[in-house]
Amino acid sequence: MGSKTSAKSGTWRNWGGNVSARPVREVAPASVEELSAAVRKAAEDGLPVKAVGTGHSFTSIAATDGVLIRPQLLTGIRSIDRDAMTVTVEAGTPLKRLNMALAREGLSLTNMGDIMEQTVSGATSTGTHGTGRESASIAAQIRGLELVTADGTVLTCSATENPEVFAAARIGLGALGIVTAITFAVEPVFLLTAREEPMPLDRVLAEFDQLWAENEHFEFYWFPHTGSTTTKRNNRSAGPEQPVGRVAGWVEDELLSNGVFQAANWVGRAVPATVPAIARLSSRALSARTYTDIPYKVFTSPRRVRFVEMEYAVPRAALVDTLRELKAMVDRSGLRVSFPVEVRTAPADDIALSTASGRDSAYIAVHMFRGTPYHRYFTSAERIFTAHEGRPHWGKIHTRDAEYFAGVYPRFGEFTALRDRLDPQRLFQNDYLRRVLGA
Repeated sequence: MGSKTSAKSGTWRNWGGNVSARPVREVAPASVEELSAAVRKAAEDGLPVKAVGTGHSFTSIAATDGVLIRPQLLTGIRSIDRDAMTVTVEAGTPLKRLNMALAREGLSLTNMGDIMEQTVSGATSTGTHGTGRESASIAAQIRGLELVTADGTVLTCSATENPEVFAAARIGLGALGIVTAITFAVEPVFLLTAREEPMPLDRVLAEFDQLWAENEHFEFYWFPHTGSTTTKRNNRSAGPEQPVGRVAGWVEDELLSNGVFQAANWVGRAVPATVPAIARLSSRALSARTYTDIPYKVFTSPRRVRFVEMEYAVPRAALVDTLRELKAMVDRSGLRVSFPVEVRTAPADDIALSTASGRDSAYIAVHMFRGTPYHRYFTSAERIFTAHEGRPHWGKIHTRDAEYFAGVYPRFGEFTALRDRLDPQRLFQNDYLRRVLGA
């Protein structure tokens, strides 16, 4: 799973299959020194540079026709500081390996997204997040960063060292330098009890503020063409551990969420008229369940069905109106949407280009099965999101540009000024960054 490069054609493709690029050369540095040298060499050759992780972004944020840096050799835990309760990891470490290694040490991140295939640097640089009342995105848990800047210098930053870089680089879009190591805050491993249950959409929206306030981590999935949702509440628990049984887990997570869902999407793609009926079945297939386990086993789940996705953060207070408008749009559009709409929240944070920068946020994600036409649905959804000053996820499909971002991010100018300072020659530029950050 993830992106791949075939040595023969030299074409790189992302996970969603909607972005490809042909770099001049690829480098997989085995050390920070080798990475610095590769950056300096690219500058001498007049070639742009991009690092790419597992290709889980649906935007062309990592695409380059210059030098493609692959971080797979820069992996593993550098150090654990039990006094400061931090862990420092190499940038290419997959989240899955980090989560498992931390668990063996009796440690855990506080919050995480719902998949763990990505590298730590790819996930944080694009603003990957889960859902949380008090706990925020993965990047908001960063306590220190090391990055190679355009002149090959290794720069370290934290709240006390180069704080202006730290304020921006935690979600740096790959525009400020190439991240080589990340220091995360961790805590002693804990248990979460997950409660998943169906709930009518009208009730979720009517009681949303209460559901948000009463749970540490609340999220729900609404099935278009139905009035049904599946809700998920994760809260800390004193135990005991009661993991999902192997058979039940396979039925729910693999057969229904991946296997049957994949087949249903194949049918829906071939015969769009069947989608509403399939949606009604899907919304009923996932029954209520409760289980207790360590965080990464509760927060994350496998996602094997390929899709494309758009996600916007709107002010949390605007969520209910935004979702009602989205439902009205789908109902009157004649669109056939086979993927549920995912809704999560995050508290305001202090990172310049975080989707939750300076405001309590709610996230609405719309998906389409890979290979089905998504433009009409996403364009209509985006019109609704932007009317609420929505901020798109940096790694998911959107059509916004620098002019728009200057209006919805109060600290946009702070970020671009720092970029002018750290990368005046635009070594880390690509078409995507040209659009979202300006030339």
